[in-house]
Amino acid sequence: MATFRPLALAALALPALLLGACDALPAPASADAALDIPEVESGAISEATIKDVTRLLASDEFEGRMPGTIGEEKTIALLTERFKAARLKPGNGNSWVQEVPLVEITGKDYAPLTLTGKGAPIALQFGKDWVGVTYREEARTTLKDSELVFVGYGINAPEKGWNDYAGLDVRGKTVVILVNDPDWQAEGLEGPFGGKAMTYYGRWTYKFEEAARQGAAAALIVHQSAPASYGWNVVESSWTGPQAYPQYGANPPPRTQMNGWITEAAARKVLAAAGQDLDALTKAAQTKGFKPVSLGLAAATSFANDLRRFSSHNVIGILPGSEAPDEYVLHTAHWDHLGRCTPARDGDDICNGAIDNATGTAALVALAEAHAKAGPARRSLVFIALTAEESGLLGAYHYAANPIFPLAQTVGGVNMDALQMAGPARDVTAIGLGKSALDRFLEAALKADGRVITPDPKPEAGYYYRSDHFALAKRGVPMLYIDGGQDLIEGGRAAGEAVAKDYTENRYHGPKDEFDEAWDWSGVMADLQLYYRLGRMLAMSTSWPNWNEGDEFRAIREQACQAASKGC
Repeated sequence: MATFRPLALAALALPALLLGACDALPAPASADAALDIPEVESGAISEATIKDVTRLLASDEFEGRMPGTIGEEKTIALLTERFKAARLKPGNGNSWVQEVPLVEITGKDYAPLTLTGKGAPIALQFGKDWVGVTYREEARTTLKDSELVFVGYGINAPEKGWNDYAGLDVRGKTVVILVNDPDWQAEGLEGPFGGKAMTYYGRWTYKFEEAARQGAAAALIVHQSAPASYGWNVVESSWTGPQAYPQYGANPPPRTQMNGWITEAAARKVLAAAGQDLDALTKAAQTKGFKPVSLGLAAATSFANDLRRFSSHNVIGILPGSEAPDEYVLHTAHWDHLGRCTPARDGDDICNGAIDNATGTAALVALAEAHAKAGPARRSLVFIALTAEESGLLGAYHYAANPIFPLAQTVGGVNMDALQMAGPARDVTAIGLGKSALDRFLEAALKADGRVITPDPKPEAGYYYRSDHFALAKRGVPMLYIDGGQDLIEGGRAAGEAVAKDYTENRYHGPKDEFDEAWDWSGVMADLQLYYRLGRMLAMSTSWPNWNEGDEFRAIREQACQAASKGC
C-alpha cells in the first residue's frame, strides 16, 4: 500500500472542489434509478493458486519487486505466464504490458541538515533525524542559507477560506509543515476538514505539491506517529534508497529542490532554538486565520543523485464479454514493492512485500482463473497488475491518463491491496463507504456470503487516498476498495485489532513482510469469494453505477459520460 514514498505529481493535484472527502460516513440513499444487481453463483477459486503465486512473488529471488530491476522482469514473466494459463487475452492489443516511463533518483553522500541563526548550529543526521529527496532530475542537490518558516498544516483551500501561506512569499525558503489536517483530533466527522477523517489536504503528497506551487525551495514535514498513522521506521525505510517518479519531459510541474521529513524530537529541538514550542504552534495552526511564523533560522544540506531513466510496466489481461465486450469491469492490484531497503537486525535487506502486495497480485491470477472457468460474463473483465504504487500510485496514474479501455466505457471495479492473514471474519472493512452506488453491489455480495460491512475504523489515516483505486476515482471511475474484516470469528474485534497492530508495527514496509507457510488462508479465500461476486455482478449487470449525489467525483464522471459516444 502506497503511503510514504515521494509522489511528484503536482500536475495531477485535485482541484479544490475534490478535496473534502470523508471516509467513514454511512452510505446515503443514492439518487440513481434502481440498479440491476444479478445474483451469481460462487466462484471456483483455487487456494493453491493464490498461495503459490504469493510464495513466488514474495521470495528472495524476486528481490522485493522494485520497478526497473530484475525483480520486475521476473514478476512480468510470472504474471504473463499465469494470465495466459488462466485463458485471458492480452490486454493491450497483442501485448500483455503497458509501458510506464519513469526516472529513478537515488540520493547519496548526504551532508547533515544544519540549522543556523540562533544559538549554536544544530546538525541533524540523515536517517536518524531527517530524510529528504529531490524530485528534480539533477546530479546534485544543494540547499544553502534557506530561511526556515513554519506554515502550520501547509494548506491552501480557497473554498474553505483557509490559507496557511497567506501573506507569505516562500520563494527560496524551507517550509516546515504538520502532517494530517487541522481537525484530525476531533472525535467525530464534523469539522472544516472532515473531523477525524483525513482529507487529501492532510496527505503528504498534497503538502509537497502545494509547497512547490508556492515556490518553496524545500519542504519538511514534522513526523508524529498518531496523525501520520505510522512510525518513523516506516518513513526512514521508505524515503531512503531509490525513488521512482514519472518522466516529465520539457514542461515539468513545479518542484521544490528537496522534500523530506523530520522527526518530532528533532523538530522540537529546532523550534526550541528558535524560541518556539511545537505544541503551541500546533494549537495555533489548528485555528482558521493562522499566520505563518518565520523561525529566524537558515537551513542547509547537500547530497548527490544517481539518475536512471527506464520504463516499468503494468500487466494487463482481459476476459472478453459475451454480449457487451466494449464495457469493462476492472480488477486492480499493484505488483511492486520496495526492493532492497533498510536492513533488519538480522541483516535481511529485502523488503519482500508478501502481504503488501504479493497477496493482492496473486488474487488477480486466482480470480482470473475462476472467471474463466465460469465462462465469459456479459461484460469484459479486466485484470491489471499495476506498477510503482509504492512510489505514489504511478502505474495507476499512468493508466488513468492513458487508458487502454476508455474510462467512459469502464463500469467500475475493485482494488485489492494487502490481503489480511487473520483467519475468517464476520465482516469486511469498506474504505470510502457512502461514495457510490457500488456500495449496493457490495451489500448484495455480502448478503450472499452472510457477512456485514464495517466502516473504516481509522478514517484519520486517509486510506482512501493511499492505493491505486484513487487514481481511477480522480478520473471519475467508480471503484471499491475493501480491506479485511475487523470482527474475527476467533477472538472478535480485539483479535482483529491485534493482528493489524502487529503487522503495522513489525512487518509493514519492512524486511519481515515475508511469506509464512503457517498462514491461515481461510479469511483470504472468503474475501476472494466476495471479490469474485462483486466482479461477476458488475459484469453481468446492465446498470452503470454512479457516484452518489454530492460526491466530489460525480461531476467528473457525468462530464466524461456526456462527452462519450457510448458507455455510461
